[in-house]
Order: sequence, then C-alpha cells, then structure tokens
Amino acid sequence: MLGMRIVKQENFTLPLNAIRLALAAGLMVAGSGAGPARASTDLPEIPAWLQKHVGPDEGQIAPVVLQRARALYQRKRGEGAVSNPCYLAMDATRPSATRGGAPGRRFFVICEGRKSFRAVSSGYGNGRKLRRADFSNGRTCARNFSNAEGSKLTMGGSYVTAETRTSFKGYVRQSGKRKPFHRTFLLFDGEGETENARERAIGGHPAMFVKWQCRFKNPGSPHADEEGYVPFGRLVNYTAGRSNGCTTWSESASEEILALVEGNPTTLYIYPEGRDIDAVAKAVKRGRSLAGAGLYWNASCLKAIGAPKFWPKRSLQPIINEWRQSLPKLPPLELPICK
Repeated sequence: MLGMRIVKQENFTLPLNAIRLALAAGLMVAGSGAGPARASTDLPEIPAWLQKHVGPDEGQIAPVVLQRARALYQRKRGEGAVSNPCYLAMDATRPSATRGGAPGRRFFVICEGRKSFRAVSSGYGNGRKLRRADFSNGRTCARNFSNAEGSKLTMGGSYVTAETRTSFKGYVRQSGKRKPFHRTFLLFDGEGETENARERAIGGHPAMFVKWQCRFKNPGSPHADEEGYVPFGRLVNYTAGRSNGCTTWSESASEEILALVEGNPTTLYIYPEGRDIDAVAKAVKRGRSLAGAGLYWNASCLKAIGAPKFWPKRSLQPIINEWRQSLPKLPPLELPICK
C-alpha cells in the first residue's frame, strides 16, 4: 500500500532409545570456534506420548528442534515470561510441500499438559535478488537466512509471542459482494540474533493478502480516502508458499494459533540459527556427514540447495541500504477506477 494516496490505514523412524539419546545430547551444533553446545540436563524427560512425534518424517519434529523449543519454553516459564500451557516451534529446513503436493508440515504446536501435538504448514522468507547479492529462496526449500531488515528472509532463534494487530487490507469479492478483508498480525519479540524482530516487522499471520486491482467509490467506508475511494482486489492464498520473512499459516491453523496465544504469550523457537547454518555449510564443503558431525538439516532440502547460507545483518544490511538508495523516485501509484 505504500505510495498510494487511497491508503488509510533420509526418512527413517528413530527408536525411542535413540530419540532419548539425541535429545539428551541436544544435537546442538558448534558456534564459530566453539565446541558443540549441550542441552540442559535438568530438563524434564521427553514423555512417551511425545516421543512418537519425534523424527525426520512428514508431520514429525526433528530431535534438535524439539529439544531447543522445550529448553526455551522451560526457561521462559522459569523467568515468569510465559504461563501458556503450549509452546511453538518451526523447522525451516523442511520442504514447503510433500511429494504429493500437499503443504509440508513444518510448524508445531505442542501442549504437553494436554498431550497434544499438531504439525501444520508454514511459509519461509523469499528473500531478494539484488545486483550485489542474490539471497533469494526457491519455492520448495530455503537456502538463505538473515536477520537484516529488508532482507525478507527467515531468522532462526528464540521468540516470544506478543500482541496482535488487525488491519484492513482491501475489499474483495465474497458471496457476490464487495467486502472488507482484515488480517490479524501476531507480533514476535526476539532475543540475540532475533532481537530486531519488531524492527523488521516479523511475526505470524494467515498466508493471505489482497492483490489490489482498482478502486471504487465508497465514502461511507471507514477505510475510504479523502476522495471517498477504497481499494479493491483479488484475495490470494499462499499457504505453503513464501513470505516476506514472517511465519505464515493456513487460515484454519491461524485461527487456532491466534486463539491460543491471544492475551497469553508463549515461546516460539525457529530452526536453524546462524550457527547451525554456518556449521552445516562448513560440513558440506568438507564433505563430512552431518550425522557424524552431530548436525541436522532436512535431507531432501539439503540435496536441493547444496548448502545453506547465513547472511548476518552486519554484512547484508549495507547492501540492502545501498540498493534502496539507488531506487528511482517515482510518483505515488494511483489505482484505476473499477469498471
């Protein structure tokens, strides 16, 4: 809406013992120059009902992702930051779609007290292709990750859900009538590499947007501009597609997740972090086995991308800023009148 004057607003099943060992070790990867990080030994043991959901198969959560998500949740509960009985996790190394074409389930809602585990689809950041740097992602697997503002990329790490904001996106045709479409956005607060989540406007929302086509006169609408016009367009559903860096869900999953955290924040852990990406890329370059090195990446996506790349803010932000400054100054776009 910027610039428009009408704006008003390897598949296998892990044995249980192997899962326990993997979770105890944490499968944490090394940071630069450091040894492998380990899981806290005082975390409660993974309950048996949850262990069956741990693994590399569709609808399962990788051991390291669960271990880190649980550790974050336990820490934030201990700090008094959250009291929600459920926590969230995402594995951004998984493909966006299954072999059958269905949305890939890589976002997890875990409620241990209720013995509830749900895996749903989620989008990852699409990135950009600039003259000085190509950090764009394909439609199936993510190769590039960053915490740079304007990168449109996913950043792995620790988050806590915050408040929600609902905004008007435009009018769409529903049941033969033009109706306003509003989308709710769940803000995330990060820490460490994700601490600029608010600066980047990173959060979660339904994978839907309005592609504007024209504008029509509707002076009685609270969303009308000074001349009484409102935008009209086509509602686009991009479930399992790419986002601008946010976590996106299907409409039904969004309703469940937003209801779960509204006024009752919880934790969200997104894998991989910068250290994971660098360690996996280094292992691939050296021809080392990820399993032998204690590292994790979804096998099918690693085969597709070759090796992942992390673009830290300190190196990518100047490139993005330079690109922005080079853009020509154009007059505000004005939508045509709807016929």
